[in-house]
Amino acid sequence: MALSVQMVILSIYDAPGEAKSLGPVSGPNRQKDLCTFCTVSLDQEEVFRTKVFDKSTSPFYGEDFYFEIPRPFQCLSFYVYAKSVFQRDLAVGKVSIRKDDLCKYSGKEHWFVLQPVDPNSEVQGKVHLEMRLNEVITENGSVGQHLVVKIIECKELPLISGQNCDPYATVSLVGPARSDQKKTKVKKKTSNPQFDETFFFEVTRSSSYSKKSHFQVEEEDIEKLEIKVDMWNSENLAQDVFLGATRVAVKILRNDHIHKAWYLLQPKGNGSKSKSDDLGSLRLKLNYIEDTVLPPACYTPLCNLLLKSPDVKPISASSAHILGDICRDRYEAVLPMVRLLLHHNRFLPFVSAVAALELENTQEANTIFRGNTLATRCIDDMMKIIGKNYLAVTIKPVIDEICESNKTCEIDPNKLKEGDNVESNKENLQVYVQKVFTSITQSSSSCPPLMCDVFKALRHLACKRFPGDPHVQYSAVSSFVFLRFFAVAVLSPHTFQLRSHHPDPEISRTLTLISKTIQTLGSWGSLSKKLSSFKETYMYDFFKSFQEDKCIEKVKKFLDEISSKVSKESSGLEDAVVLKEGEVQKRAQGKKRLGKKNFKKRWLRLTNRDLSYHKQKGKEAVCTICVKNILAVEKLDESAFNRKNMFQVLHSEKPLYVQAGNCVEASEWLDVLGQVCRCNEGRLTTFHPSNYVGGVWQCCKSQSSSAPGCKPCTTTMLANLQLDIDCDREAERIFSLLSLNDTKLQNMEDACATMVVYQGPQREQEEYSKFTIQEPKETFQTLQQLRNIMEELQQQHHIRNDPTKLMHVSVLREESQTCSNTMHALGEHAHLA
Repeated sequence: MALSVQMVILSIYDAPGEAKSLGPVSGPNRQKDLCTFCTVSLDQEEVFRTKVFDKSTSPFYGEDFYFEIPRPFQCLSFYVYAKSVFQRDLAVGKVSIRKDDLCKYSGKEHWFVLQPVDPNSEVQGKVHLEMRLNEVITENGSVGQHLVVKIIECKELPLISGQNCDPYATVSLVGPARSDQKKTKVKKKTSNPQFDETFFFEVTRSSSYSKKSHFQVEEEDIEKLEIKVDMWNSENLAQDVFLGATRVAVKILRNDHIHKAWYLLQPKGNGSKSKSDDLGSLRLKLNYIEDTVLPPACYTPLCNLLLKSPDVKPISASSAHILGDICRDRYEAVLPMVRLLLHHNRFLPFVSAVAALELENTQEANTIFRGNTLATRCIDDMMKIIGKNYLAVTIKPVIDEICESNKTCEIDPNKLKEGDNVESNKENLQVYVQKVFTSITQSSSSCPPLMCDVFKALRHLACKRFPGDPHVQYSAVSSFVFLRFFAVAVLSPHTFQLRSHHPDPEISRTLTLISKTIQTLGSWGSLSKKLSSFKETYMYDFFKSFQEDKCIEKVKKFLDEISSKVSKESSGLEDAVVLKEGEVQKRAQGKKRLGKKNFKKRWLRLTNRDLSYHKQKGKEAVCTICVKNILAVEKLDESAFNRKNMFQVLHSEKPLYVQAGNCVEASEWLDVLGQVCRCNEGRLTTFHPSNYVGGVWQCCKSQSSSAPGCKPCTTTMLANLQLDIDCDREAERIFSLLSLNDTKLQNMEDACATMVVYQGPQREQEEYSKFTIQEPKETFQTLQQLRNIMEELQQQHHIRNDPTKLMHVSVLREESQTCSNTMHALGEHAHLA
């Protein structure tokens, strides 16, 4: 049965950029030696952390994180910690932003004042309560009342030391002269405990009771009585940890005989009152995107119109070009269009047509593809998307060596430190540049086929536009592959996932010098620059050594190779490409008993060929599973090992049980593993969501270890493993961009109408000059088609946002009952990037 389900996709891009005036931590003279780092958390679950910044009260972290949020959450939090060698890291302060407030700060930089980190305020989760009043007859025959409180369950309690907690609840009836407390049983190793425990509290009543005031509590009592629920984590040998609390006034039963509701857990009211203005500030830049993705059929007209763009004459009248035209001030606007064209193999004809249009307006060969145009933006995004593995096999080994060896390479006399030897530094820099340069110029066989096809088309177009210039065929290619690809990746390896963190300032300076050198060397092959063109004297001296090494010929040979060869089909013998790796907890194979010692830290590594785990990064593989032998990759129930964020890899031997570090990591592993084995022969159709213990499957109670699974396997969406493109999501983002720029679309329509109706000399108007309109009639027709499609999509969104119009889809109606239920359900269907 096909269900039309609203899919809410959440993604966050954040940059813990800078902290200032960090407050002192405990201990004498600690402030001047403060070494800090910043963590990013979803509620109380850490998902990322920065490098440690040494000895500064105003550290500049400068790190970027992009991640999909795979579950409902309440707050996005940033914690600043002081690093400690001999004891636990000390919390300096935090910034917490509620989910509802993220849009308020999205797209801009803000300074946030650090707030104190109080253990009694670090709470998350919710509790489900039921309350009612029962009339009872006491032993002496008088009529009294019992307040009945039922603790049904809790959801989303925090992890304690990375593991599920052992929660219990205390239930108290609190009033001016009473405080009766009762306690539930402890639930072991779970963040979602089911209690189903009922407690009775005697409620006093007025002596003037009459039958007419049926089920009424004395007015004074009902105003002052309240139920207080405290959640705790049971610690055997230490003090129990507070998890959160909620208070409900008994007077809520005035109108309802039975009250049943979810309550968010709140911090203690008597938490720390320390001043937050002494702790410093944290500068963040957040980009928060929340997409409501409609069923695929809704986007078919928009996708078809965009995919027809390469065939439209002139190209400026196409919907894809119009999108780039109206969003030219937003660099990220082109990305969803590029991804859509890449997925449907329509990128090459589109970018060729757009590049040809740009060249028509280029007057000098030495300025070819140097601006921030639609063509250059499209090719930039394409190289970033499909060129990641190319960078990994080409320059990543050298970048790793540079970052880990930490050799000084400064050659600017004005920046040399005391004791630096400029000749030794120059020699270090020359060695690094030579290694990077050689790895690039000898990598033509690894260049992705689509990049080669694009470079070939650019070379042909440039020669056609400037037939008398012998260098233009090289500058058309080098302006992208050297200036916009390799040089940028060397300068910012973290942006291209070549390093997990931004380099420190000294390494960053080395990479800057190497990047400038690579840019210049790449330009030599096309423009034959002379040494006199260098502004810096130290760079002039440095480049003399490279001129003797025939670098120009090497660059030209490389450019010839990547822009002349025809697209190659995969031979099946390509180099192993690392798709994902990281530290996990692995369940020991073949163990029968449960316990902490059966889980061991391992380095998990996935390539396009195999999945392996190692005792440490860089060590020999302990176990290797061929990708072709993977039969399924599925989530594992929390109850299986009383651990969160677990998944299982099913293959020909015993299942491999893995626990990821957090929910983001778990989702990324499930996604990439699911994609890499999607087309394997003999894939399972069902699986067991729990484990086999004591001769029985814990999920379905089947006693045979070889019993077929009791739950259908997840259907992996068809996607290119290297590109990871969700076309519906990209189409929704394009629709959002068009909607945000509705005024510009209207202005463009007006411009087309004016150009068609007015027959005299064309008058350049400020609003109209911002658009590229070659054929107003064709452009106007495309705009009308876009308008009709946008109106239909807006109507579909309106229908799905109004539960009363969804009576024909009962599942959607049920999911729209409460915000929490909706978010919980939608989180199960979220796509991962």
